[in-house]
Amino acid sequence: MQTEFDLPKPYHPHAKFIGAFEACPLIAILRGITPGEAVAHGRALYEAGFRIVEVPLNSPDPLASIAALRQALPDQVIVGAGTVLRPAFVEDVARAGGELIVMPHGDIEIIETAKRNGMACAPGVATPTEAFAALASGADVLKMFPAEQLGAVVVKAWRAVIAKRVPIVPVGGVTPENMGTLVAAGANGFGLGSALYRPGQEVSATAKHAQAFVAAWRGVSAGAAR
Repeated sequence: MQTEFDLPKPYHPHAKFIGAFEACPLIAILRGITPGEAVAHGRALYEAGFRIVEVPLNSPDPLASIAALRQALPDQVIVGAGTVLRPAFVEDVARAGGELIVMPHGDIEIIETAKRNGMACAPGVATPTEAFAALASGADVLKMFPAEQLGAVVVKAWRAVIAKRVPIVPVGGVTPENMGTLVAAGANGFGLGSALYRPGQEVSATAKHAQAFVAAWRGVSAGAAR
C-alpha cells in the first residue's frame, strides 16, 4: 500500500543546500544590502547559526554582494539570489558564486535553468497546482509565498498531500512569535525578510534579530520533536 503521495518525478534535492538547510532551515533575505556592508552582516548571521543567505536582485549591486559573501563565508554556507525574474539572471548569479535561486513565482524555465547550472532552486508557490508543477521541474524546496496571506491552515492542507521529504518554507510576515504555529502545521523552515534585516540597520541589530530567530527555531523544533 502506498504510504506517501508520489511526486511528479524522482526527488533528488541539491545535496549541499539540503545539508545547510538541515543545519539551520532559516533563509536570511538581505533585501537592500550593499556590497560594502554585506560581509559584516553575513558574518553576524553565520555566527548566530544561519547557513543560507539570499541577496535579492533588486538590491544595490546584488551580484557584487553575492560574490563578497561567497568569498568571506565558510564553504558550508549557501549563498544565493532572490527575486530572480528571468532565466538569464541565473547564469549571472552562478558566475558571482551563487548556489541558490529563489523566486517569488514558479517560472518553470527559471527552475530548469537553475538545475542545469547545478544550483538549488526555491520557487515561490501559492497553490498545490503551482507546487506540483515546480516539483516536476526540479524544485528543491517550496517557498510558500506570501505566508501572511496563506497561513497555517494552508500549510497543513499542503502537508497532507505533498511528500514529507519535500521542505515547505513559508516566506512573508514570519516572526519568532508565529513560527510555532506554522511548524505545528507542517512547515520545515522559513525565509526571513524585514523582521531580520532592513536596509541600513546596524550589524548589531542583524545579530540580535538572527539570534532571536535561531533561538525561536530551536524551541519550536524541539517541541515538535517531542
